[in-house]
Amino acid sequence: MKVNNDQVSKEAQIDIVELNQKIADFKSGKMVEDKFKHFRLTRGVYGQRQTGVHMFRIKVPFGKMTPEQLIRMADISEKFTNGNLHLTTRQNIQMHHVKLDDAPQIWELLEGKQITAREACGNTVRNLTGSAMAGIDPNEPFDISPYVYTAFKYFLRNPICQEMGRKIKPAFSSSEKDSAFTYFHDFGFIPKLKEVDGKEVRGFKVVIAGGLGAQSIVAQTAYEFLEEDQIIPFMEAAIRVFDRHGERSKRHKARMKYLVKSLGLEAFMKLVEEERISIKTKSVVIDRDIVPQAGPAPEFEIPAYSIDDEEAYQKWHKTNVVEQKQKGFYAVKVKILLGDIQAEKARQLAAVISECCSDDIRLTVNQGMILKFVRKETIPYLYTKLKALDLADPGFGTIGDITACPGTDTCNLGVTNSTGLSEVLEKLIQDEFPEYYDETNIQIKISGCMNACGQHMAAQIGFHGSSIRTGALIAPAMQVVLGGGVDPEGKGFVAEKVIKVPTKRTLDVIRFLLNDYDDKRTEGEYFNDYYYRLGKKYFYDLLKPLGDKTNLTDSDYQDWGEDHNYEQAIGVGECAGVSYDMVGTILAEAKEKVELAGISLKEEAFADSLYHTYSSVVIGAKGILLSEDVLCNTHIGIINDFQEKMVETGKIKLDSDFTEFALSIKKQEPSKEFATSFLNKALEFSNLITTYRAAQLDNHSDDKTVIGNYYKA
Repeated sequence: MKVNNDQVSKEAQIDIVELNQKIADFKSGKMVEDKFKHFRLTRGVYGQRQTGVHMFRIKVPFGKMTPEQLIRMADISEKFTNGNLHLTTRQNIQMHHVKLDDAPQIWELLEGKQITAREACGNTVRNLTGSAMAGIDPNEPFDISPYVYTAFKYFLRNPICQEMGRKIKPAFSSSEKDSAFTYFHDFGFIPKLKEVDGKEVRGFKVVIAGGLGAQSIVAQTAYEFLEEDQIIPFMEAAIRVFDRHGERSKRHKARMKYLVKSLGLEAFMKLVEEERISIKTKSVVIDRDIVPQAGPAPEFEIPAYSIDDEEAYQKWHKTNVVEQKQKGFYAVKVKILLGDIQAEKARQLAAVISECCSDDIRLTVNQGMILKFVRKETIPYLYTKLKALDLADPGFGTIGDITACPGTDTCNLGVTNSTGLSEVLEKLIQDEFPEYYDETNIQIKISGCMNACGQHMAAQIGFHGSSIRTGALIAPAMQVVLGGGVDPEGKGFVAEKVIKVPTKRTLDVIRFLLNDYDDKRTEGEYFNDYYYRLGKKYFYDLLKPLGDKTNLTDSDYQDWGEDHNYEQAIGVGECAGVSYDMVGTILAEAKEKVELAGISLKEEAFADSLYHTYSSVVIGAKGILLSEDVLCNTHIGIINDFQEKMVETGKIKLDSDFTEFALSIKKQEPSKEFATSFLNKALEFSNLITTYRAAQLDNHSDDKTVIGNYYKA
């Protein structure tokens, strides 16, 4: 293959030719699958749930694109895929059902419009996200766009970040309101101004080592103010430290958040300072004009139009239109259901943008778009054009604008259907809670698994896919998490896991929460203030009836959009280019139960504490048995098998019979003394199995992947 397009850079031409050759090598058997997987991931080609096709991820730095680029992507999706463009929570665009052999040609067509897929996936510096209002935000100290773009270019194809143990995700917010969610990223930057010797100096507050997923961690502050020319040198030095000291064999522990947690921030920063001597550039001066400020579309004579429903227009205007810092111009926010837009609609939208707006489109972290520099007199006409495309739904960025990853539609790791749930929840808000249509301080986010592609842990109300077993059947479920997101002052919170419910009861979760919020909140009280004031135990009790497994109906055993009983099938995920350690996930769930037991004990809810403790013991035993390839079907089976296969064989040394220990819950009254004793023994057991699992991982280079029936017990 040879690239003969003068609009494709030499670097990209090399990439495209190399990808084509590696595909041929893999298909001929010259390149082993694992090595090829790592290679293609860093070129944006990601395995999909369906056999024989892939997801192709397009990297869109800080979400900036033009109508011309949107048309090119629409044309590609129509020719090579199912014709859909999927907007993600990190301002990428994904195309699904891509044939491997088509990937090089797709990439060449993209690069012809200066769009790349390089390092969109894999153990690299991923897409650099940024506030979609950057450049027009009335609250911004200055436009972050040139800083994000310069960092993107600096690390693209940079040797220091091609073979890391895991991925790095940076984010830039335009103001202290933190609309880009810097607090859960590996690197986060918030612009600041400082006066030095009478001169205004630009810089950034820098936070590091945040992350979502199975263990969510809020980023720590590295600098309250770091001069603008030092942000890229700092990133490079820190990435070098991560590359050298970060975990590699235990992939689920290989993120920067774990390294900083292990070393401590002070020790990590000391290593970063020591690393500065070896970095390529000690100062990177930012060209503030490298991203030209977009201007409005040329003035034009607005054609005749009519608005059929003035009330609907005003409702849309209230939630979807905001004045820019450039007086007289407005940003229009486009809500896109599930982030999915078909090719023909995308082309028509591009034409509307070219007519009415700036050519600087910004993708948003809630899977929508922001159109810039719209003149006031053009807004009603633009509304009619968007309405004709079914893109004029009100409620952008509100509780009714639900974020959801693709879930089981396409993702290997999807446990439940997040897209179907999102659609019914949006309808629920519209039909039953119309007074909430403009509520921007409550966000609902859904992930199909705990990996948080839907950013559920950063929502005031979040859900992630799970399952519940009852006898021989399995019901799809959602883990409810509450209290996450960014508050009105810009402080970030990670949500707390509260309870697991069958997914068909998720609508009732929203009903219970919003009705209780209406009843219990104080005047003007922010949702998270209400949540933390009443406490996790209060909400566990509030939602406990919905988690009851004894009264499941036939419908509860079916996922959204399905007409047959649920059957869980977890494949091999590629978020890090390796297998997904489900055993580690199970043991983490056991620890969560111990934490719940401790909370209940402090609140003198002794029976609840005892059952949480019992659950933690059984779940922990299940995880270890699965790691030994012992199939788990029932709780009693787990308890007896653990005694026989782990304790009596001497693999795990206990001071007592495990069966008697686990089943002592049903032999005594729930009292403070018993609950305390049982919990203490469970903590000792947790330490034992954690040590055992660590030894397993140390003795084997790969993590155990548990799929299908193995996870159903």
